[in-house]
Amino acid sequence: MKYLILGCALGLLMASCSSPKTKIDATDSLTKMDTPAKDTAVNNSKADVSSLCFLNTEGKDSTSIELVIHGDKVSGQMNWLPYQKDSRKGTLAGTVKGDTIHAVWSFMQEGMKDTLNLDLQLKDGILSQKSLKLNTRTGRQQTDGSAGYSIIYHSADKLHSH
Repeated sequence: MKYLILGCALGLLMASCSSPKTKIDATDSLTKMDTPAKDTAVNNSKADVSSLCFLNTEGKDSTSIELVIHGDKVSGQMNWLPYQKDSRKGTLAGTVKGDTIHAVWSFMQEGMKDTLNLDLQLKDGILSQKSLKLNTRTGRQQTDGSAGYSIIYHSADKLHSH
């Protein structure tokens, strides 16, 4: 009897800790009906606030970024959605100096919290990012400081719900 109860408990534990591979989150898909959005500015008595949305697609992979720029501060959301792989979804927080944005991306992937420092550039309505490289010493990705701004994001509709 003891073994039967133990077996059932183990089975329930394993079932509750695993998620089906075919589960698709509705927010993980972008449609062809998305249309480019114009940059919007909201008047604020202290400083202008800009809300900007961007999208990068490579094959079936996509990355969406929504930035809210308030003076020299930036916040927002960034979602990396690789096709049939684990996504990274999280928030951005950082600073703006000229056309350069230094931000920390705090995200969840496979149930784990992580962060990445990102270098972005906003010029003529186009957002670009320095690529990431693997730090073999730490085993983590990091921004390649010597790289150019080679990842291009184009203006897009509002991408994330708040």
